Amino acid sequence: MTHLWVRAEQRDNETRVGLTPDGARQLIASGVTLTVEQSPTRVIPDAAYDAAGCTLAPAHSWPTAPKDAIIFGLKELPEDATPLPHRHIMFGHAFKGQPAGQVLLQRFKAGGGTLLDLEYLVDDQGRRVSAFGYWAGYAGAAVALKCWAAQQRNDIAGPVAPCDSATHLLADLQSELMATGTNRPTALIIGALGRVGTGVFDLCSAMGVACTKWDMAETKTGGPFPEVLAHDLFFNCVLARPGTPVFVPSGAGSAPRQLSVIGDIACDPDSDFSPIKVYEQTTTWAEPALRVYGDPVLDVTAIDNLPSLLPLESSEDYAAQLLPTLMTLKDNGDVWHRAEATYRTHREQI
Repeated sequence: MTHLWVRAEQRDNETRVGLTPDGARQLIASGVTLTVEQSPTRVIPDAAYDAAGCTLAPAHSWPTAPKDAIIFGLKELPEDATPLPHRHIMFGHAFKGQPAGQVLLQRFKAGGGTLLDLEYLVDDQGRRVSAFGYWAGYAGAAVALKCWAAQQRNDIAGPVAPCDSATHLLADLQSELMATGTNRPTALIIGALGRVGTGVFDLCSAMGVACTKWDMAETKTGGPFPEVLAHDLFFNCVLARPGTPVFVPSGAGSAPRQLSVIGDIACDPDSDFSPIKVYEQTTTWAEPALRVYGDPVLDVTAIDNLPSLLPLESSEDYAAQLLPTLMTLKDNGDVWHRAEATYRTHREQI
């Protein structure tokens, strides 16, 4: 019998979950054994999973779970170098040469476990079956606009915190922008036709920000792209991978530019394939803006768990997308076969 073990997230400011109580009921009805770790921070309370028929376990007890249990979480595991014997469903960030990812793969190799990476759950056409992209774009656009508003005050953006809903986020952001006056920045979105870009565009449109929308057709030349520097805001919504063009070169600081805020929603600065070459580290909720140049100012915002700014909406949306694939776990469906093959390919390269 398939046993799915939903772990409590151990990262600060991470309250999302990839399975709702309604989805849990459906999995249990299909014959899946379901354990959910207790969590005081998860956006959906423990009691809702208990009422759905899940077995509750202490927080962070997954290392002692039965060896045949499949451990399901979203963000990274504690970096304690212990071998990993279980199958894990998670965002591993390990298949693009990231240094921390190589350590994670070593842990799986040492323990005999398997990484079923959520980013690499794809259908037979290579399309991802589920993604947080829309809400990452929506929240990332909001943070970038906060960075721009702070610049109008001759300041740098301060801490950000989760919002109860998108409605609350829009109201708070509108108030902040109105305090700067009636002018609004211009924005260029690369990857505008995807989930992330759509979220960026919807937030910007709600705030009255004029957007130029680019996708594959506009970037197929490979660059350079002076248009990026001619907008106030630039949003990168393209995943870093071999062949991705450079959108912001390392020399952008000395070039004539209007650009003052980069929202790197894809946020993969330690990848060799990152298209943004003016920074090398993610930013945080406490310090969302990294000032890379001072005259004129250029800030980068690159938070790698943006959907957690809207944890309930993003969790419900993602869980609904992923549930049909989770329902095939007991039959080890094609999506899972492909994910395991991807893991094995990368494991053999370390």
